[in-house]
Amino acid sequence: MAKSAHVTSAVTTAVRLRSLASEFIGTLVLVMVVVGSGIMGTRVSQDTGIALGLNAASTIFALGLLIWILGPISGAHFNPVVYAVMVWRRELPLRDLGPYVVSQCAGAILGASVGNVMYGAKAFETAATHRNGAGLLIGEVVATAGLLWVICSFIDRGAGRWIPMAVPAWIGSAYLFTSSTSFANPAVTVGRMFSDSFAGIAPSSAPAFVIAQCIGAGVGLLLTRLTFTKESTT
Repeated sequence: MAKSAHVTSAVTTAVRLRSLASEFIGTLVLVMVVVGSGIMGTRVSQDTGIALGLNAASTIFALGLLIWILGPISGAHFNPVVYAVMVWRRELPLRDLGPYVVSQCAGAILGASVGNVMYGAKAFETAATHRNGAGLLIGEVVATAGLLWVICSFIDRGAGRWIPMAVPAWIGSAYLFTSSTSFANPAVTVGRMFSDSFAGIAPSSAPAFVIAQCIGAGVGLLLTRLTFTKESTT
C-alpha cells in the first residue's frame, strides 16, 4: 500500500511538472511571436496599421497552434487570469495557481528576450512605450472580458474542442478593434515590459493594465453567467 501511494505521488508530481513546463513553453513562444512579429512589422513598413496587422496575424496563428499542441498537457492557459477564473469556477486546484503564474511570467520574460535577440537587440530591455489613459484601460477590460466570456461559454456548452479556434479569433479581432490592442494577459504584459519595441509596454504602464485585465476577467465571468443557461446546451 505504501509503495502504491509513493508511485501515485510520483506520477502526480511528474504530471504537475509537465503541466508547468507546458505553460512555461507556451507562454514563452506566445510572447516571442508577439515581440518578434511586432519588430518584423515595423521593419517591413513604417505604416503602423500594416505593422499591427502583421503582429495580429502572426499571433492568431501561433496561439491557435499552441492551444492545440499544449492543451492536452496543461490546458494551454498561458494567462494568469484565465487560470484564476478556472480556480474560481472550481475547475482547477488553487494550489497550482502560484506555480502556474510563475511559470507563465518566467516564460513571457524569456520569450521577449528571444524575440529581442533574434533582431539584434539586447536580450533584456526596458520598454519605453507608455500606454496610458482611460480609453486604453477600457480597451483592456473589454479585451479580457471577451476572452474569458469566449472560453467559459465554450466550456459550459460542452464545445471546448473549438477553443483553439475561438480564442485566436477573439484575440485577433480585439487586436484590431480595442484601443489597447488586446494584451488581455498579465503574464504577457510582464514579458512585454522587457522589449523596447513595437510590442513593448513601459513598466510604469503595466500595473494599470494588469488591474484592468483582472476587472475584465470578472466581467467575463458575469457575462458567462448572464448568457449561459442549461437549455442553451440542448
